Amino acid sequence: MIKQLCEAGVLRKLSKYKDNYVCRTDPKDVARVESKTFICTPNKHDVVPHIPEGVKGVLGQWISPDDLNHALKERLPSCMKGRTMYVMPFSMGPVGSPLGKVGIEITDSMYVVLCMRIMTRICPKVWDIIQSESNFVRCVHSVGFPLPNERTIVNNWPCNPEQTIISHIPEKKMIISYGSGYGGNSLLGKKCFALRIAGTIAHEEGWLAEHMLIMSVTNPQGEEKFIAAAFPSACGKTNMAMLQPSLPGWKIQCVGDDIAWMRFDKDGVLRAINPEYGFFGVAPGTNRKTNPNAVATCLSNTIFTNIAESVDGRFFWEGLEDDFDPETEVITWLGHHVKISDKSHDPKAHANSRFCCPASQCPIIHPKWEDPEGVPISAIIFGGRRPEGIPLVIQSFDWKHGVMLGAAVKSEATAAAEFTGKVVMHDPMAMRPFVGYNFGKYLEHWLGMEKAGRKLPLIFHVNWFRLNDHGKFVWPGFGDNVRVVDWMLRRVNGEDSGEPSPIGIIPKKGSLNLSGLDVNWDDMFSLPKPYLLEDVDETMRYFDEQVGTDLPDVIRKELVNQRERIQKQL
Repeated sequence: MIKQLCEAGVLRKLSKYKDNYVCRTDPKDVARVESKTFICTPNKHDVVPHIPEGVKGVLGQWISPDDLNHALKERLPSCMKGRTMYVMPFSMGPVGSPLGKVGIEITDSMYVVLCMRIMTRICPKVWDIIQSESNFVRCVHSVGFPLPNERTIVNNWPCNPEQTIISHIPEKKMIISYGSGYGGNSLLGKKCFALRIAGTIAHEEGWLAEHMLIMSVTNPQGEEKFIAAAFPSACGKTNMAMLQPSLPGWKIQCVGDDIAWMRFDKDGVLRAINPEYGFFGVAPGTNRKTNPNAVATCLSNTIFTNIAESVDGRFFWEGLEDDFDPETEVITWLGHHVKISDKSHDPKAHANSRFCCPASQCPIIHPKWEDPEGVPISAIIFGGRRPEGIPLVIQSFDWKHGVMLGAAVKSEATAAAEFTGKVVMHDPMAMRPFVGYNFGKYLEHWLGMEKAGRKLPLIFHVNWFRLNDHGKFVWPGFGDNVRVVDWMLRRVNGEDSGEPSPIGIIPKKGSLNLSGLDVNWDDMFSLPKPYLLEDVDETMRYFDEQVGTDLPDVIRKELVNQRERIQKQL
């Protein structure tokens, strides 16, 4: 299959590595297309909240069964004509795990087959599970380019961007994607299955399917804890999951970098698995300083999409300049031959260019990353890119307050979707594009996790991206984030190192290990009253507009209480 794609000009071998290949897509097919992604149910409000008239909802996009049927009838007949159809039985999570689920994807894209073999567990045993349970997710994908075809094909990448549609039918546990070959739209085990469809299944069955990394942290005393963390796309999830700690004696191991399925066990412990089998990481910014483990993971058996490549067969993207002579000639993602020092064709790799590589190759993959029972979660972290006003770290007062903090996540927009420019957008729970059902019900589901006998993880909110008055980051981030994790885990163990603030518990001055750092405490933890009042007011307006009458009263009360505390205490 690789040979065929190389001969067709879809893949090119990167000669400096073992079994590394690069492909360039049609420039119109480079990211998830939220505007063309739909959930189909008979009742509109199973998907979208009841919001005020005249407001354009952004939490879920509904399509009626009749409209979807019409759209698919226009597209699907003969859509694979002249192409080969591939059938892939796959498992999300370890095969046979009580926390896992299985699916079948049919596709007419060899690129999709190769990436699905990396991202999911494709094996004959899945047929046995399907036969015994008949309970599987049905995934249909076509690039929408039947042969022969008079349309121009760009970069040997068949797609049909004008007709793209990504549809989910929760009732039938079915996903139908047409017109795009890009990973988020075509590797249907990823966001489509693992978050949108799995989210609806989790809602029915009482567990959580979340846009979260899973990491293990071991302190110098040998005590290990597992953490799940939710950040919007391109906010450093992969870097955090593979963190290289700057403090001596600490060890980080990775269980997963993008998606977590979590369920409370019979002892009340929240256990998590990574349902994926590989990493589909954002390439730009990944280098030996920011994430040496990710670089090491993709030195072999990796498919790169829309990166640049040097003429001598090495991968290149923005962030790798220190590894190259500036006079090195590279081929950009658009096919231009330029020197690295030449800025006229920047960016040389697309902002959402990706590496798709086996998780098993990660140097710090955890020995239990495929444990069918999952790993026990002690803390949950939310966070986003917040240039101002939000402290480095906050611990929630309790579970309800923590759910509110997660629901209030905002972040500068990301290249992983089709948005452009630096606008701070709401991304509640880092799940805004991925919730498969009514967001108010989703928040109720989270609140419902609080039950007698359960050992609830502590909830934190972090902001690695705050800027000072000079526009510089107030926190070095990357490996130094272990200093914040250290404080969190001491809090998990009951240490008295936090003090209440109007917006949550923040570290007592001096309780963070800042040895060797040149940072300003007030820059990291100041609480500007006017900004925080406007922030909570804006969040309340957002929920009134976007969640409307479906917003749980508990969340509304938490926001009102937070506003009162800011008003009275600052």
